[in-house]
Amino acid sequence: MSPTTPRSASERANARELSLGDYELLAEFRHVLARFLAFSAEAAQAAGLAPRQHQALLAIKGSPGGAPITVGDLAGRLVIRHHSAVELVDRMVSSGYLRRRTDPSDRRRAILILTPAGERVLAELSAAHRAELRRIAPLLGTLVTQLGTPP
Repeated sequence: MSPTTPRSASERANARELSLGDYELLAEFRHVLARFLAFSAEAAQAAGLAPRQHQALLAIKGSPGGAPITVGDLAGRLVIRHHSAVELVDRMVSSGYLRRRTDPSDRRRAILILTPAGERVLAELSAAHRAELRRIAPLLGTLVTQLGTPP
């Protein structure tokens, strides 16, 4: 079963009950998200990063509870394969945005640390993203509320 297939009889019944308005709301929600993602990609590129590099910096800095993050953790947070995360980290280390530090509690693991350059570019991008999210928050809130309201 794919993640988009309704699982229960109730979900299948709800899927059949979608109105034209529901489709319009879903389409608008998807459009707003796509515009935000396009904004994000353009902002990252203007800062000299690939969008995935920006996502990696954010995942490392925004690790839940500030917990140290490994390449494997990063792969999970970005929903990419481990070898892709290794390549991404290698490029970011070469570019001066990250460094690896041996985990003192398990010397087989490497912890990913943002460099001052990584911290600077992430701070600039995060401020711009927060401003954009604040701008679109009312629209997103309205769409989510309307999508969550039963017919």
